[in-house]
Amino acid sequence: MAKRYGGEFSPEGRRDTRETVTATPARPLEASFKGRSPARHGAKINLLFMAPLTVFFTAFFQSTVAMATDLAGAAVLLLAAWLLRDGIRAEDAYNERKVARRPAIPRKIFASVLTAAGVGLLVFGGQWNLLTAVIAGAVAGALHLFVFQPDPMKDKGLEGVDNFQTERVARKVEEAETLLDGMKDAIKRARDRQLEARVEGFQHTVRQMFRTIEQDPRDLTGARKYLGVYLQGARDATVKFADLYGRGRDPEVRADYVRLLDDLERNFSTRTQRMLIDDRSDLDVEIEVLRDRLNRDNLHITSEETRHD
Repeated sequence: MAKRYGGEFSPEGRRDTRETVTATPARPLEASFKGRSPARHGAKINLLFMAPLTVFFTAFFQSTVAMATDLAGAAVLLLAAWLLRDGIRAEDAYNERKVARRPAIPRKIFASVLTAAGVGLLVFGGQWNLLTAVIAGAVAGALHLFVFQPDPMKDKGLEGVDNFQTERVARKVEEAETLLDGMKDAIKRARDRQLEARVEGFQHTVRQMFRTIEQDPRDLTGARKYLGVYLQGARDATVKFADLYGRGRDPEVRADYVRLLDDLERNFSTRTQRMLIDDRSDLDVEIEVLRDRLNRDNLHITSEETRHD
């Protein structure tokens, strides 16, 4: 399985059957799915993408006006499905974080409105009855909103943390997520499934740091370099690697990149563990201070009762 195929008509010509290529040990299969959950409403969204396509089988056998109306309705429904998919992804990211800002665009609500408009156009194009089209569109939009629910409409933070700290953490995590997305898009150009899984594993480790910082925004100061300089460097290195590896598929370049990911993941994991230890130390200090105060108060109360007796 580790032997590379080479034949007479292969790009690199016939290779020696004794030559083998050292394969990078594959990560366990579960590593590709670590920290990931199935997409919500995946089957429903796929149906919403496929349903408008059926219009193309009937639209061209009608009058020009009816054809244009049906095609416009199908296009609006496809746009609604696309907005809905992005809205659900944004909501999942919002729900995953402890500190998050509401989505800037209420995509799911817009998708419901577009669904109502698309269904209304299809019904109007088939019956030319405006009242029926309006009623059908309104029912379709209401059902769409009921099934998929509105977008989150308020920012989410931690109790006891001021809005400035919440906003600061949310903004920094969003910037870091943008760098991770760029890293994921870049590694796809390398066309190497093992490397894609490796990058996903690194991203899971980084997101553990995100969740730790969201739990205690005071950790942001010490982790700012990790969320900025190091992640930006990882993204830039991934972009350059994908371009270089895509041209020559040099195994040494690949091995160097994997070692870089290993070093980065180890450092991010170590920093996250250190933040958790610091948080535990802070908790221990708070507990000791509270115990001392309770002991002093109990001693004061006991002495007062003795004096009164």
